[in-house]
Amino acid sequence: MSYMTLETFRSRLEKASGGSVALVGIPSDANSSFLRGAAEAPPKIREALFSESGNTWTETGVNLAEDGRLFDAGDVAVDELAEPWERVAEAIDLLLERRLSPIVLGGDHAITYPIVKALRRKYDRLNILHFDAHPDLYHDFEGNPNSHASPFARVMENGLADRLVQVGIRTATEHQREQAARFNIEVIEMRDVVDGMTVALDRPVYVSVDMDGFDPAYAPGVSHPEPGGLTPRQVIGMIQALEGKIVGADVVEVNPIRDHNNLTGALAAKLVKELAAAMISR
Repeated sequence: MSYMTLETFRSRLEKASGGSVALVGIPSDANSSFLRGAAEAPPKIREALFSESGNTWTETGVNLAEDGRLFDAGDVAVDELAEPWERVAEAIDLLLERRLSPIVLGGDHAITYPIVKALRRKYDRLNILHFDAHPDLYHDFEGNPNSHASPFARVMENGLADRLVQVGIRTATEHQREQAARFNIEVIEMRDVVDGMTVALDRPVYVSVDMDGFDPAYAPGVSHPEPGGLTPRQVIGMIQALEGKIVGADVVEVNPIRDHNNLTGALAAKLVKELAAAMISR
């Protein structure tokens, strides 16, 4: 699917039904460290999502093909812009204006900040459930405050989340631990995660899934693999058990260049399905 300008994106949304879940790609990895490649992920996730090897039914019995429940809004280009974050926020604004709940395909994790910024303009209160190996709380990383290692520092210092719960963390530096304490972030480190664990979050909830939160055995196609991580069942179970209404989500940091047989893309697609089902059923 070709990348769109914001004007083309606006026109495309005229085909969507209000109240649906909208899938949108932000193919950006300009703020990645170490390796690029995450910008190539949205088409690979869609390939797995719409593959004839599976179907459109979710584990909880929701058929995503029914009544236009899942609308594919396409990919919005941002990396050619000097100030890409406003483009991302404006794209999310357009979705919300049409009563479309976004599931955003990255791209790297830097895109989460402008997405949450747009959502907070709509919702007076907002909680975030964040799955990741890394806290992404650097004030700036290698001199870049927009780094994919910094989005939640931007979110919290701007008061965009009432609660931030991070699950699967296993690489926190001293600085990031200080940041977590400063912003009163609830961190469930990977060493404390157990099967069947749930997270209690009420009010509107945003779910952010960094694919390197999973153990590399399940998600090899990431730029920063960190052994000893989450299983797909642990994450899917926590998503399905959420009681608060999910108003948006992102699935980020798939790097197809590092993947094997699109295994990581397939897991990302599975998460999209279960996130969409949870959003629709609530």
